[in-house]
Amino acid sequence: MNSHSHTIQQNFYRVVDRIYKAAYQSGRDPDEVKLIVVTKSQPLEKIQSALAAGAKRLGENYVEEANLKIQSVQYEYQPEWHMIGHIQSRKAKAVCESFDWIHSLDSVKLAMRMNRIAQEAGRILPVLLEFNVSGEKTKFGFDASEKTRWPELNADIEFILGFRNLLVKGIMVMPPFDPDPETARPFFRKACELRDYLIKSNPEGKWLELSMGMSNDYEVAIQEGATFVRIGEAILGPRVS
Repeated sequence: MNSHSHTIQQNFYRVVDRIYKAAYQSGRDPDEVKLIVVTKSQPLEKIQSALAAGAKRLGENYVEEANLKIQSVQYEYQPEWHMIGHIQSRKAKAVCESFDWIHSLDSVKLAMRMNRIAQEAGRILPVLLEFNVSGEKTKFGFDASEKTRWPELNADIEFILGFRNLLVKGIMVMPPFDPDPETARPFFRKACELRDYLIKSNPEGKWLELSMGMSNDYEVAIQEGATFVRIGEAILGPRVS
C-alpha cells in the first residue's frame, strides 16, 4: 500500500469513527447513518483507495464523469452510486441508467420525465426530493424556506408520490456553506421538521431518509437526524479541479 492509499484509508476510518461517535452521543443507532463518499473531481486511484478501505456508496454530481468511474470500478467493487448534483432535463435518461439512487429530484417536470424513463427501463428508482430550506437563490430544490408555506408544497408532492416507477424515500437539503458547522444546525433542524411535516401531510410516502451534512458539518447533521451524509474532501483530500 502506498502512502497515498494509506492516507485515504486512515481518513475513511477516522470519518466512520466520528460518524459512530456522533450517532451514539445523540442516542441514535449508528447503523441508521449511511456514508456516501463524494467522488466529484477526484482521480480514479483515490476512489479505488476509498473502495479498498471499505466505502460502499459513492456520490457524483455529473453523469459523464460518473460513467467513466463506473466502468472502471464497478466489476471489482460494485459500489452503490448516488446522484447528488442538479439534474438537467436532457441528462435525465443517462442519470436513470447509471445511478442506483437520486438525491436531487427538484421539480415536478423532472419527476415526470424520470418516471417515464424508469418505466421504459423497467426500473423502480429510489429518489429523495431536494428542498431549499435556506431560501438561497443559488440553491436548487422545492422552496421550503418559509414554514408557513409548506402546505403549498403538498399538491406537487402528492403528484410525485403517485408515480409508480419513482420510490420517494425521503428528502435532501444543502444549507449555506460556512466554516463553522454550528451555522448549519438551524437548517438541519428545519429539514428534520420538514420531514416530520411530510410524514403527517403525505403519509403514503416513505420519508425514511434525510440526506444532509458534508465534510465540514456532518457531525452536526447526524445530531439533527441525518441518515445519509455526503463526505468527499475529509476522506479523499482536496479536489483536483
